[in-house]
Amino acid sequence: MLDHLGIQSRDIPASSAFYDTVLATLGARRMMEFGDVIGYGVERPDFWISPATSPGTGFETHVAFTASSRAAVQAFHDAAVGAGAEVLHAPRVWPEYHPTYFGAFVRDPDGNNVEAVCHAPE
Repeated sequence: MLDHLGIQSRDIPASSAFYDTVLATLGARRMMEFGDVIGYGVERPDFWISPATSPGTGFETHVAFTASSRAAVQAFHDAAVGAGAEVLHAPRVWPEYHPTYFGAFVRDPDGNNVEAVCHAPE
């Protein structure tokens, strides 16, 4: 349903370092840059970060990235921890969503809830 998603950041260097690290574990990379606007993806840029332009604090956003395996979810979690992210939920099965939903949740440098999820069985 979504073609691409963009979020704003108060600290582009911190956010880009975070997303460079954690998205690499899911096979994604920086694909386009227009100044401080950065597009990440696997085949095309479908996740973007850009500088926050409105005053005040924003609302927390939840973004879930698809992982190809449970090992990739674990690698995402480990990379996020290594980058200093706050862990919201360590990798585990979430049976309340469905029997094979395996996800990990962390906070990015702007306080967003960022998840990696694998829907495949172990």
